[in-house]
Amino acid sequence: MACLEALSQQKDIQCEIYLTDDGSSDGTSAAVRERYPEVKLLAGDGSLFWVGGMRKAFAAAMDIGYDYYLWLNDDSNLFADTVSQLVRTHQNLAANHTQEAIIIGSLQDAATGVLTYGGVVRANSWHPLKFQLLTPGDEPKPCVTMNGNCVLIPHSVAAKVGNLEPKFIHRHADYDYGLRAQQLGCSVWVAPGYAGTCSRNPKSGTWEDANLPFSQLWKQVTGPKGLAPEEWQLFARRHAGPLWYFYWLLPYVRVMGTSLLRKLRK
Repeated sequence: MACLEALSQQKDIQCEIYLTDDGSSDGTSAAVRERYPEVKLLAGDGSLFWVGGMRKAFAAAMDIGYDYYLWLNDDSNLFADTVSQLVRTHQNLAANHTQEAIIIGSLQDAATGVLTYGGVVRANSWHPLKFQLLTPGDEPKPCVTMNGNCVLIPHSVAAKVGNLEPKFIHRHADYDYGLRAQQLGCSVWVAPGYAGTCSRNPKSGTWEDANLPFSQLWKQVTGPKGLAPEEWQLFARRHAGPLWYFYWLLPYVRVMGTSLLRKLRK
């Protein structure tokens, strides 16, 4: 509801909102219908996860056709001029012959101001699948791909790249979209400044929590919110080059190695 409130206060922009409620049981749909009856609500059965929910809303919007499409997570609270600033960034780039450009809104923690989500660049030269966040500046910055929390996609890019990859369930699809866009001749840019606030998802209890027992850790890393083997293999095959098999196996080897070392220390 806070996300929708922030959207309703955007300056100098007209938005139509598509919201996927993936089988929630907390009264979300009823609250949205009462407060924001203009929102186009799409229903899921609880199995869509992030990619399925975003894909469903994106497809419905693309069927109508808009000048721009804005991916927005429900825990992202935008500043009042964010959407118009993202559009202006694209228009400025287009004026300099960079028309097919995805524009990323960087998000920060509301309490600390630390960068949490946004555009990313490769972290080093040897690992093609390791990325790090790019801090926004006073001017647009080119990046490699992005987190999908706040992403402006012009019509020309959506027409060329299409929707999110349906073979991904919860992870990888945002990174994959930006990388595929680049391969098709589009570019990805981080907009100047911050777009709003969004807290970082905690690592505790996830596949990144090295303190979990091996059985739980393995279940998390191979589950839909971790690095599900088939999805991770698809991502690696597409974007890691001829040595993709090595990079695909690497995180699983690390998980087993970390658990083994912990046992040896005990």
